[in-house]
Amino acid sequence: MTTGPAEVRATLAEAHRGEWGVVFGTVVRLTGDWELAEDCAQDAFARALPAWERDGVPRRPGAWLVAAARNRALDVLRRRTTERGKLAEAAAVEAAREPAPPGDERLRLVFTCCHPALPIEARVALTLRAVGGLTTREIARAFLIGEDTVSQRILRAKRKIAAAGIPYRVPPPGARSERLGGVLAVIYLVFTEGYAPSDGNTTRDALAEEAIRLARLVAAEAPDEPEARGLLSLLLLQHSRRAARLDGDGGLVTLEHQDRTRWDRALVVEGVALAREAAPAGGPYAIQAAIAAQHALAPVAAATDWGGIVALYDRLLALRTNPVVALNRAVAVGMRDGPQAQLDAVDALGAPKELTGNHALPAVRADALRRLGRTRDAAKMYRVAKSVAPNEAIAREYARRLAELGPGG
Repeated sequence: MTTGPAEVRATLAEAHRGEWGVVFGTVVRLTGDWELAEDCAQDAFARALPAWERDGVPRRPGAWLVAAARNRALDVLRRRTTERGKLAEAAAVEAAREPAPPGDERLRLVFTCCHPALPIEARVALTLRAVGGLTTREIARAFLIGEDTVSQRILRAKRKIAAAGIPYRVPPPGARSERLGGVLAVIYLVFTEGYAPSDGNTTRDALAEEAIRLARLVAAEAPDEPEARGLLSLLLLQHSRRAARLDGDGGLVTLEHQDRTRWDRALVVEGVALAREAAPAGGPYAIQAAIAAQHALAPVAAATDWGGIVALYDRLLALRTNPVVALNRAVAVGMRDGPQAQLDAVDALGAPKELTGNHALPAVRADALRRLGRTRDAAKMYRVAKSVAPNEAIAREYARRLAELGPGG
């Protein structure tokens, strides 16, 4: 069957998104050589284009790519020195005619890339490169850092894996749940850098969407881990609001003022269903997903079940003391019980170091003061929040609230 060039390229692009980690991981598993794996995976995708244009797209593109990368690795090892170890590697590659199931390969790769012995920046870069298939240029653009910086992080991570003898495997059952937390934390960090970047940019959807893809991968390959579904739910529900988060001028639109008809309903439906599945486990991501689901289920802001949200925040704080969570709980208390209750809850936090310089603390206090009619005090707090806002969109939101206070502010 003849296949047009455009169709072949589209199929190959889809295979790159879905199969890169399997192709890369197969060569890592068989040879233990991360540099060789990268070269062979790139070679397999490069060879696929002319081959598929000539012969047609194979029935199983992923299997074709894995075989091509594996055969390339075997050829390279055979041409290397006659060192006994390399010959043994070559024999292992040749003996492994049948690849491991794709899910096994992906899970091994993601757990290795997110090993706690690696610095967090290296885990993020290596995961996006090895599992996600992003180029160093794409990663650098996503995080607004230099390509050389990304390359060095990945190189150091590979060397650390080799030097420390970090095994390429899924952790044994006793350690798997504990290690999974580190994997999910890396994915959530990637999403946060896309959804609410720390460098002052407004949003970077491509990075948030890559995090969702990674979360889907882990949730699919670890179906017995409810926290993986909880994280996926949380990301979907947060991302569902992306079109409503900014106004026409790029200003931030808070949750209560968002046009909910602009939320992505398909993501909302999927996210709420996953939240309900994960809820019985009651892990941190599952509880945060349940909170996001409460917001998603309210047709208008006024219909939000604030009592249910407060109860969920209480469960979250029972798992782990966290001033940011406590501050969010204070907002929910204020919506349930009134502004004085919100102000009391904020004052009860004191001045935790985790919130030092954080714009949210003075902003939450300012909102309570405004609702109490203490306009001058509210204006003072909004000015503090504006001065430490992480980006221009948030700073403009605080300026808008200041302006709404009128002359008394």
